[in-house]
Amino acid sequence: MSKAQDLRAQKNEELEGRLSDLKKEQFNLRFQKASGQLTNTAQFGRVRTEIARIKTILRERRDGANA
Repeated sequence: MSKAQDLRAQKNEELEGRLSDLKKEQFNLRFQKASGQLTNTAQFGRVRTEIARIKTILRERRDGANA
């Protein structure tokens, strides 16, 4: 899991790419859970937390640019 400080050092394009990867991972985890193949359910929380972190940083940058 990335820390917010590490994520803030990245460019918007990198963050958006990472966000896309995490959303795909989240979809795959949901699919695995539905088919009974998911063994580590804690991955859900980790992925959701990192998605929220990235979205927050992108929103802060967008709102900061408009202020």
